[in-house]
This record gives sequence, structure tokens and C-alpha cells, in this order.
Amino acid sequence: MTRVLLLLAAYLLGSVSFAVVLVRWRFATDIRTEGSGNAGATNVLRFHGRGLAALVALLDVAKGAAAVLLARLVTADPRYAAAAGLAAILGHVFPLYHGFRGGKGVATAFGAFLALAPVATLVSLGLFVVIVAVTRYVSLGSVVAMVVLPPAAGFLHAPRSVVLAAAATAVLVVLRHLENLKRLARGQESRLGRQ
Repeated sequence: MTRVLLLLAAYLLGSVSFAVVLVRWRFATDIRTEGSGNAGATNVLRFHGRGLAALVALLDVAKGAAAVLLARLVTADPRYAAAAGLAAILGHVFPLYHGFRGGKGVATAFGAFLALAPVATLVSLGLFVVIVAVTRYVSLGSVVAMVVLPPAAGFLHAPRSVVLAAAATAVLVVLRHLENLKRLARGQESRLGRQ
């Protein structure tokens, strides 16, 4: 029962959408009605500036890491740490507090997997940075980074539960980016720095 409650706590932590909360507090608007409609740092950047976007990204990363670290305080079983990370990501994407309309899970995933498989995640993050720097497409960088994460984690001997959680996250992130990928194929996706 303790471990079930732990996963519920991880989901509820992930359900705090900092993009929604901070934009609503600062500007009295709902970020999900602006731009792409996504409750994430990139959309905040486009409409409310670098400072707030950086804070949103940092807090989203932190909640993913916090969910994993909380699990490790309760149990040494890596399966529960991996499940807690995945629960936080699901909370971000389908937040209880915000009508189950959340973000795409990338920043929270980076935070969770920084705690679960740090070297593989840094490889994935480096790839994200290079792709975004070259193409200016955050969506492309996000998808490629998440798809690379499971094999990187496996290659670097992460626990099987972590690799499986990374694979589930990669599928979720790709599904959440389907519209972005369609726009990329049509040459209509927004580049970083443009609305």
C-alpha cells in the first residue's frame, strides 16, 4: 500500500503544471489558450519571455527528479523509482488539477531520467541541444532525444525497469508530438524564436 501511495504521490506531483500556474499568476491568462496551446516552457517562451520560460522548465525538470528521489527514500527497488518517474511524467501530460490537459512531458522526463539514468540522459540532452541549435526545432530535438534515450540507457546498463520506463516515455512523447511532426513534414512547424 505504501508503494501504491508513492506512485499516486508522484502522479500528483507531476500534475502541478507550472506553465499553467505561473502564467495564470503572472498574467491572469491560460497558456493553453495561447500559441500551440501546450502547457510547456517553449510556449511560455514564445508569449511570456525567457525568464518565466526558464523557471517553468526548471520546475518541470525538478518535479520529475523529485518523484524519483522520493521513491528512493521509500524503497531501494529500482522498479518503483522508474514507475514513480513515469507516474510524474503522466501527471504532467494528464494533470489532475488542470482538467487532464497538460504539456508534452519532455522536461519532466529529463528530470526523472537524470535521476534514473544520468549518463544516458545527458547523452540524450546533448543530442537535443545540438538538434535545436542547428534546426531551431524544439519539437524535433525533443522527439529525437526521447527516442534515443531507451537504447542509450540499455547500452549503459541501466536497470531493465528504467529502460522500459524510458521506452514508454518515448512512445508517449512521440504521440504528443504527432501534430508537430506533421507540421515538420509540411514545412510549417514554428522554429525557436518565432511565433
